[in-house]
Amino acid sequence: MFSVDPSDPTPVYAQLEQAIRGMITTGQLIPGDKLPTVRGLSKDLGLNTNTVARVYAELEQAGVVVTKRGAGTFVREAPPAPPQLERDKERELRPLVDRLLADASILGYTMSEVVHYMRALEVRHHLKEKA
Repeated sequence: MFSVDPSDPTPVYAQLEQAIRGMITTGQLIPGDKLPTVRGLSKDLGLNTNTVARVYAELEQAGVVVTKRGAGTFVREAPPAPPQLERDKERELRPLVDRLLADASILGYTMSEVVHYMRALEVRHHLKEKA
């Protein structure tokens, strides 16, 4: 489900956190989905259990996941954002989208192709939510 590359200069805990956030962002993990146990994921990835526990704790502190005692760690339901936060989100999202489009352009993709791909991800996300 997740992977890390020990030869990558990015620390493995950061790689794992990025992988989890990325799967949530792309709809591969949706609110309510259960994450692997700390022990199980550390064994699968060959990581120290403290490393995985640290990632889960940071994601929980950031409001991305929630841990239910005795049940596991789950992708958190996203609360509706107040209007001020929506404006802040737009201001934060703009440079991310600009970078995405610039990187896509360098690789030869048009904005239309990127938008088409994002819409396809959204459809898959909604289908997964209904299942």
